[in-house]
Amino acid sequence: MDRASTTPGLVEWLPLPATGDNVLRFTGDWTLPHFAALEAQLNRLKPQLPERPDVDFNAIGRIDTAGAGLIAVALGPKCLQYLAAHDRDVPRELRALLDTVSEAVAEIYAQRPPPRRNFGFVDMLADVGASISRVEALGVKLLAFIGLTLETLARGAWRPKRWRVTSLVAHMEQTGLDAVPIVALLSFLIGAVIAFLGATALQRYGATVFTVDLVSYAFLRELGVLLTAIILAGRTASAFTAQIGSMKIGEEVDAMRTMGLDPVELLVLPRVLALMIVTPLLAFLATLAGVVGGALVCWFALNITPSMFISVFQTDTPLHYLWLGLAKAPIFAFLIAVIGCHEGFKVAGSAQSVGERTTSSVVQSIFLVIVVDALAAMFFMEMKW
Repeated sequence: MDRASTTPGLVEWLPLPATGDNVLRFTGDWTLPHFAALEAQLNRLKPQLPERPDVDFNAIGRIDTAGAGLIAVALGPKCLQYLAAHDRDVPRELRALLDTVSEAVAEIYAQRPPPRRNFGFVDMLADVGASISRVEALGVKLLAFIGLTLETLARGAWRPKRWRVTSLVAHMEQTGLDAVPIVALLSFLIGAVIAFLGATALQRYGATVFTVDLVSYAFLRELGVLLTAIILAGRTASAFTAQIGSMKIGEEVDAMRTMGLDPVELLVLPRVLALMIVTPLLAFLATLAGVVGGALVCWFALNITPSMFISVFQTDTPLHYLWLGLAKAPIFAFLIAVIGCHEGFKVAGSAQSVGERTTSSVVQSIFLVIVVDALAAMFFMEMKW
């Protein structure tokens, strides 16, 4: 819009001699070349302005969308829309421009997130309470899914024709046999590290022979099964979630229900049973690998020969330590498999949802495994086992 004025724009908050009321007067050019200066003027005047000030546009020169946008942001889109509709002194062309720009600014304001509040103590308590409520809801849903799984298992246990043996064997290979290399290697390395650290601490007291006890106690009671469970939580729980989640996106789960098939019986039970069967075997393998790793460190670093290591191991380590460790393996396997399947059924229908549910299943599995292991350790300690 060009009204023959070539002077830079100016905005003033002036009193009217007749009434004494203040008016916001715009003069000069409100165009892009003067944007910075105009914005600075408006920012200085903003604190003085009421919610809907009287405005005088009669002396304004040229104006473009940049200038109109500045005015819309300073006065607010509602104020500009009111002026465009009710102030007859505003020229028709300027009224149309201000009305269009104010609508665009109003849409931007509507999509803008609310301003962030100062995070105080009360807000922190509210966030903690909301997090606890979410954890509680998640726990209730998981318990309900565990109950559904156990009910389905009880119903199908007495009907051998409904057993999914082929699926069970396939999942045993996937979750057990394919996991042997990584479980054995990591357990071997962890056993070597524990033996090295124990030897470093005990050597100054001349008690390096007790490194054998440290390795054997750690792996038979705790680390063998715990390392196996953590590896399976990252490897298998995520696989279960991704597999069932992909089927959920492809509507294969809905198709099963349409055909009268039970998705829990077809998808969950073979995975749960397969993991419960192979986890004790993997935990035993991890225990052996960890002990072998510790024995090699004792041999090369401490001159404790394999025969001496085995002799001390047999003398000082009770056999029931192994059974205490392996007894936790089926519990860990059940929790890992159920969480992985449960998160798979919660996929909402997009690739992003699959990723979120997969991450959630790994985090929940590792968290519950460590919590249950800690509770079991305290129980065994109280029972003096």
